[in-house]
Amino acid sequence: MARKEILKLALIQAPLAWENKAQNLRYFEGKMEACLGADLILLPEMFSTGFSMKPATLAEESEGPAFKWMQEKAQALNAALSGSLIVEEKGHYYNRLYFVYPNGSYRQYDKRHLFSYAGEEKVYTAGDKKLVLEYLGWRINPQICYDLRFPVWCRNAEEFDLQYFVANWPERRSAAWQTLLQARAIENQVYLAGLNRIGEDGNGIYHSGDSAVYDPLGEKISTIAAGEEQVEIISLEYGHLQKIRERFAFLKDRDSFSVD
Repeated sequence: MARKEILKLALIQAPLAWENKAQNLRYFEGKMEACLGADLILLPEMFSTGFSMKPATLAEESEGPAFKWMQEKAQALNAALSGSLIVEEKGHYYNRLYFVYPNGSYRQYDKRHLFSYAGEEKVYTAGDKKLVLEYLGWRINPQICYDLRFPVWCRNAEEFDLQYFVANWPERRSAAWQTLLQARAIENQVYLAGLNRIGEDGNGIYHSGDSAVYDPLGEKISTIAAGEEQVEIISLEYGHLQKIRERFAFLKDRDSFSVD
């Protein structure tokens, strides 16, 4: 496929209704018009429920109703759609990110690093496969929230162009969120997007969003305000990425390693 020179990325910074799938899907349905013209639309981590530790109650089967909703929206908007859901498969629960292409086909990624501080590892099963996919000629690496803290897992060993994180990252650690997003952009020489929810969850934890997009030099190129419901479409320029990598050819000096 010929590469699209400018990839238009939409971020939906939104509150989430606690453990209420129908309300959340209605909410995001109402935000889709603002995403018209985007090539890729990002939704938060566990966008249909919030970051809940009740998968036995909330999980859907693989390719369940919320996933099918993603397929319908991707096809209607002629855009890829990505976010994570609570999924049950073969007796295990996963925090699973779907990347749904405009034609309804998809790729999936199960969160590798489970947030032990909240007991995520006690009820969910960790994934073990990194995902790098191709879309409109761009190589893309999706990640989920806590994965951001682990630079070895996030390292650009596959020559991807865009890395993004969908999250439920609390405001009390927003300084770490913003710093690590910028660091991943710089060290991996990629466009880097972090899409985080806003508002208070069912445990009384406040999320300020602080969603952002950085260029490969670590320069912030988005304008989303902390704490506000907002949709922003950001244009990512492949030529800009290539010029940076050619001028500052740091990736060729990276260490080789494997991840168990």
